[in-house]
Amino acid sequence: MVRLDREQAKQVEIDLLQEALFRFHGYDFRHYARASLTRRIDLQLRRNGLRNVSELIPLLLHDEAAFERFLSDMSISVTDMFRDPQFFRQLRETVVPKLKTWPFIKIWCAGCATGEEVYSLAILLSEENFYDRSLIYATDYNRRSLAAAEEGIYSSAKIKKYTANYNNSGARDSFANYYHAKYDLARMNEGLRKNIVFSHHNLATDSVFGEMNLILCRNVLIYFDQELQNRVLELFSASLCPGGFLCLGSKESLQFSSVADQFEAIAKKENIYRKIYPRQEGEP
Repeated sequence: MVRLDREQAKQVEIDLLQEALFRFHGYDFRHYARASLTRRIDLQLRRNGLRNVSELIPLLLHDEAAFERFLSDMSISVTDMFRDPQFFRQLRETVVPKLKTWPFIKIWCAGCATGEEVYSLAILLSEENFYDRSLIYATDYNRRSLAAAEEGIYSSAKIKKYTANYNNSGARDSFANYYHAKYDLARMNEGLRKNIVFSHHNLATDSVFGEMNLILCRNVLIYFDQELQNRVLELFSASLCPGGFLCLGSKESLQFSSVADQFEAIAKKENIYRKIYPRQEGEP
């Protein structure tokens, strides 16, 4: 009989934890990138004063507060307003003119975290006089993050950085016109929320999300293994209308994915793709 070493035993326990969370809570972390998952589990162990992953399993199954903290730690919440300004400039200059050829568009901001990217998009569309013809679906599996996104309240300490990002993205106005500051907080203007629908959606387990003209899912896929990446990309392809656009993060790509032949690159550096129109019968 071969005895497992400590690290091998830990990985077996992580497998058991993933299976338990899926069967008990319905959250599927079985295809998250292993290194990232292990780091987050180690954080849980330290926070709860536990030595082994096996001790964490009953805690997350039977202590709702502990499970909610775990979900928050697992959520990808690293985001800024107008993060990667060149991406938003490219979106403004290359994608929006094509979107305007539709009378009305639907946009899915998947893995929206606390909403900074959603409000950035609403500002951009407003400046392009296209927001009234748009509907944005902002989704995340973390209900706490969704609640924060819907409130649209952010630390005033971040506004300087957000303003610089906005100015570098091809700004048409003053960023100060889009929020109200009070004490140490800044709240996004109510008008920016009027065409946003915040909704719970889990990319690992849930199904197609309508027929979209534009999907943004930036810096989320890097936390998934190849199998789950393909599952999510197939979900996006099925959710996009022909000619619709898909935007990924700076370290993500459709290359070598299961849907690579369904898209053409519009802006390779910014990872913006367009879904290819299906060939008509008789076309070469």
